[in-house]
Amino acid sequence: MPQLTALISVSDKTGIVEFAQALHHLKVRLLSTGGTAKLLADAGLPVTEVADHTGFPEMLDGRVKTLHPTIHGGLLARRDLPEHMAALQAHGITTIDILAVNLYPFEATVAKPGCTLEDAIENIDIGGPAMVRSAAKNWGDVTVLTDSSQYAQVLDELGAEGRTSDKTRFACAVAAFNRIAQYDAAISNYLSARQDDGSIAAFPAQMNSSFIKVQDLRYGENPHQSAAFYRDLHPAPGSLATARQLQGKELSYNNIADADAAWECVKSFSSTACVIVKHANPCGVAIAPDVASAYAKALKTDPTSAFGGIIAFNRPVDAAAAQLVAKQFVEVLMAPAFSDEARAIFAAKANVRLLEIQLPSEGLTAFSQGRNAVDSKRVGSGILLQTADNHFLKAEDLKVVTARQPSQQQLQDLLFAWTVAQYVKSNAIVFCADGMTLGVGAGQMSRIDSARIASIKAENAGLTLKGSAVASDAFFPFRDGLDVVVDAGASCVIQPGGSMRDEEVIAAANERGIAMVFSGIRHFRH
Repeated sequence: MPQLTALISVSDKTGIVEFAQALHHLKVRLLSTGGTAKLLADAGLPVTEVADHTGFPEMLDGRVKTLHPTIHGGLLARRDLPEHMAALQAHGITTIDILAVNLYPFEATVAKPGCTLEDAIENIDIGGPAMVRSAAKNWGDVTVLTDSSQYAQVLDELGAEGRTSDKTRFACAVAAFNRIAQYDAAISNYLSARQDDGSIAAFPAQMNSSFIKVQDLRYGENPHQSAAFYRDLHPAPGSLATARQLQGKELSYNNIADADAAWECVKSFSSTACVIVKHANPCGVAIAPDVASAYAKALKTDPTSAFGGIIAFNRPVDAAAAQLVAKQFVEVLMAPAFSDEARAIFAAKANVRLLEIQLPSEGLTAFSQGRNAVDSKRVGSGILLQTADNHFLKAEDLKVVTARQPSQQQLQDLLFAWTVAQYVKSNAIVFCADGMTLGVGAGQMSRIDSARIASIKAENAGLTLKGSAVASDAFFPFRDGLDVVVDAGASCVIQPGGSMRDEEVIAAANERGIAMVFSGIRHFRH
């Protein structure tokens, strides 16, 4: 078997010396460029500079070094075509069998504060992507490596068989084309967003997105729809895409959508919290000193809707909580961790899907950690993009607009209700007291109907609304909505304000003797 040749040219040099040493041990000839060549030579490896291999010196500050027929001929020549091999022989070109290239760090460069256009342009790789495309196109003969995680498998196959398998070369080629697509997308997004004054627009003139498939799903929202779950290239810690399934059936489309709603809500609380979600709406939310108590309180809000729901905790689940949850039918249960005793309890319920999701290291109070920066919604032949609703309301942000001032307990209940309302479909009305939801009205065309539904749910659950706090995700356009919640027992209300009839609503609140605060921000959720 003829000697193999490997060309190595990497910006990220993680593991590259060890990889090159292993290749040398396997009698693979080493070619390299610039800093990589120096690193390998300093490690005592026999390496040939690309300039010596091509007979043409690097030029233009290194911009031109591998853009040469000797390099691309060696990568692109098909070994099974005699005319290709004859052409190589006629021009004194040797084949290149392994290419290890990772690209200039464009994404990392433009992510740095104060990155200039010049910095960005200088970190656009030209020769690297060209070589990667050549090698990937000729995957039948060339193994192309674009990430250090690929080195070990390739070395194993070379050591065992003297060459890589067709399956591995094809997989590496697909990964290479994916990487080039991601790289070009990042360049396009950055340059399309750059303004004449040097600022970067929130939304580029062309938006290119890249996602990696996590799994195919049995079906979509309904059995006649097909579906799959994709994640970001680099999912944020504390996001659903980082979840580890410990047991249970395969997640469905609806499971994932509802689980995300529950997880986003529960990690909004700094206190120990439990959130129960059904059809993308919280139907029970509570905070308590421990997870078992939080669950018991959350379940009281709407035990009927909680049947077959999604449950999320922001603290590890212990045996006491597991014993309570195991008494009901639950589709998905998620938490940062599960004790061994809790795992043993749920092992008897094999269909229950347990998801373990680590909270961000910054802590539970880091509200925006692990959240999307941008949300999207598909419309006919288009897409709507918006910055995500990651606003965190603090007590000092509130504006009291009534004669009656809320007590400290009422302020706590109002902020709790407001946090829950952010995750309820509009129009949203949420009654709360003592760290738990009492009634949730969601997704109605009329805010009055949402208020009435929330009252009905509380009554059906045997809960009193007397003295409760109410959150409305948007302003009350008329006093009638306010009257409905006060008639139900509310003693204080939080709403955004901003209606043409704010003064009418404030006057109604004063007339009814309740406290009302304005948040100054709306939480529509469609």
